[in-house]
Amino acid sequence: MAHLQFTGLRKSYGDTRILHGIDLTIDDGEFVVFVGPSGCGKSTLLRCIAGLEDITEGELRIGDQVVNEIPPARRSIAMVFQSYALYPHMSVAKNMAFGLKLAGYSNAEIDAAVNRAADILQIGHLLERRPKDLSGGQRQRVAIGRAIVRKPGVFLFDEPLSNLDAALRVQMRVELARLHRELRTTMVYVTHDQVEAMTLASRIVVFNQGRIEQVGTPMALYHRPVNLFVAGFIGSPTMNFMPATLVSAGADQARVALADGTPIVVQADASGLRPGAALTLGVRPEHVLAVADPVDNTLQGYVQAAEHLGDTTYLYLQTPGRDTSFVARTDPDNPLAVGELAHLVLPPQRCYLFDAEGRTLARPTGTA
Repeated sequence: MAHLQFTGLRKSYGDTRILHGIDLTIDDGEFVVFVGPSGCGKSTLLRCIAGLEDITEGELRIGDQVVNEIPPARRSIAMVFQSYALYPHMSVAKNMAFGLKLAGYSNAEIDAAVNRAADILQIGHLLERRPKDLSGGQRQRVAIGRAIVRKPGVFLFDEPLSNLDAALRVQMRVELARLHRELRTTMVYVTHDQVEAMTLASRIVVFNQGRIEQVGTPMALYHRPVNLFVAGFIGSPTMNFMPATLVSAGADQARVALADGTPIVVQADASGLRPGAALTLGVRPEHVLAVADPVDNTLQGYVQAAEHLGDTTYLYLQTPGRDTSFVARTDPDNPLAVGELAHLVLPPQRCYLFDAEGRTLARPTGTA
């Protein structure tokens, strides 16, 4: 295994800066996931680790070695790409063995490494087949097996599940989690799918425009996003946001008014702001309670659409001050129908407030 350390790492293409001073440490044996929208720099950073992109400024260490000028073959890394890139004329066993053969390993060493990887990935019965005879999930296992046989210090995954259908992605997430538990090797995984990030990562690194917004465990990012960007990126469906104005504030509680004047109480520290300050109120769909009759801390919305998923129902509602639908997750027996008026209960301890710069206002200790 090996740890990774980035110090002031920058990457530019000519005058265009892609990565803006990355400082990050990844410990031995961690499963770290880079997430962010397209073009945020996450894949570029992964390619810098692999040695496929030159580092413009800063330093990258793998283990105790600075690897800025070290060629990819000498970095003790193995990379799994989005495309399987298997040799179609070779069997599974030969695909997995090819890199070791080029490196001059003996036949006995190659056979042992291939059989070990096949056992770990449960593809021993596929070793004599060719790629055309395999499913997408099986091909991806072979691509991972080709990385395992090298016994690298660090595994790099560049959106490896993007080409799979939904059911196979779920299955492969389980397989990758099991693989990490068995190998206990450092893994760095790039994806734009925050569900993959939440289910696989020891820690998540959220990127935005070439910078790190926040680093933390999946649940820390879910419960304690540092800003509006992270709050909107982590969670599915995404958090609901509404413009609000501060009415009054204490250290542990703030009262705000929505666009239509609806008063909402939030457990957050807005004591550093003056009444009238512009804020953004955020609440996740799973924390909203849609009811037919008005109660405290509610806003009104008309049901525009309902998605019935069996175990749950998502209501899409038109609410004041929003151009997009407000989403609420409800139980499947919720009686509200399209066109009806709903009262949306916003629990004070489940709401977030963001200042004019998008920073999250502190919430009381113990707030979920």
